[in-house]
Amino acid sequence: MTPNDASASRSTVRPVFCTIVPPHLLDKLSRSADPVLAGPFRRTLEADAAQRTRRRLTTVAGLRTATAPPATPPAPAADGPRRTIYNCGNSTTLPGKKVRDEGDGPGSDATVNRAYNGLGSTFELLLKAYGRNSLDGQGLPLNASVHYDKDYANAFWDGEQMVFGDGDGKVFLDFTLPVDVIGHELTHGVTQYTANLAYFGQSGALNESLSDVFGSLVKQYTQDQTADQADWLVGAGLLGPSVTGVALRSMKAPGTAYDDDVLGKDPQPASMDHFVHTGSDNGGVHINSGIPNRAFYLFADQLGGKAWERAGQVWYDVLTGGKLAEDAEFADFARLTLAAARARYGDGAEQEAVTKAWSEVGVPTK
Repeated sequence: MTPNDASASRSTVRPVFCTIVPPHLLDKLSRSADPVLAGPFRRTLEADAAQRTRRRLTTVAGLRTATAPPATPPAPAADGPRRTIYNCGNSTTLPGKKVRDEGDGPGSDATVNRAYNGLGSTFELLLKAYGRNSLDGQGLPLNASVHYDKDYANAFWDGEQMVFGDGDGKVFLDFTLPVDVIGHELTHGVTQYTANLAYFGQSGALNESLSDVFGSLVKQYTQDQTADQADWLVGAGLLGPSVTGVALRSMKAPGTAYDDDVLGKDPQPASMDHFVHTGSDNGGVHINSGIPNRAFYLFADQLGGKAWERAGQVWYDVLTGGKLAEDAEFADFARLTLAAARARYGDGAEQEAVTKAWSEVGVPTK
């Protein structure tokens, strides 16, 4: 059984509503003493809550619940993606008006063009590096809506498509600016069709970390960077010029992405010694993801070269291999990466590097 066959054998997929900016950060911003600053974030929280409710109700009702691909031969790998971009016109009606289809040339709206290109870059990494035909492995069309709501300060995967806000213009800029944000959210779709990780606690943090990993790899692939050339930042270019920070998250040095009077300090831990126990953010899925993020960075850095090759291949093998339980914890994932490194590369540098990486963040591989 191939990894894609193994991942497709899961009977039911639970689509979840996943955002790039965590709710705890939006909540902090919404409580600013400056009503002009707080307003967009209150509206963003309200819009996100409405989408979560919609996602939960439609899933429970079985109206739009995604299912794993049927047990049929995978579709032939396409030469390219099937992309459609919609414009919400600052409304919350999805998907909005179709403004660009696959094969159409670029238009005057830079946001539309960036979304179109980012979907293509993610598709290309999956296909060229891992032989995966779109998010589900069978050529799933890639749909995205831009200009969602007014001053909406987030981007999300809703189980079926990508959605991008324009940002509030002060703290967050246009969410199509960083290509790794696009890759991050689309990877939630890959996880949805493969490991189907529960979105809570350590399994939820793994879900978020996998999206950071492959989002970063999309950026590195697009820029043809080696591991030592990459900045290992998630969302660089998203923060406004007045914000004291460089990105939403740092995979190389979790906890250092920002330290700002308005945003506060980046709360991500870099090792299990500082694991955050919290009931917010679905048990800290965007916070504790810093631990497996740093493990991947350390693994890729020690191997050198293009991170999407050996390091990314090991992570991809685990994600799609069918052995990762939906409620997996960090140690479960670590053990599987060690096994995957050994299975693909034998007893060599890869096995030693992955063991050392997890050890440095305090996660056992045995």
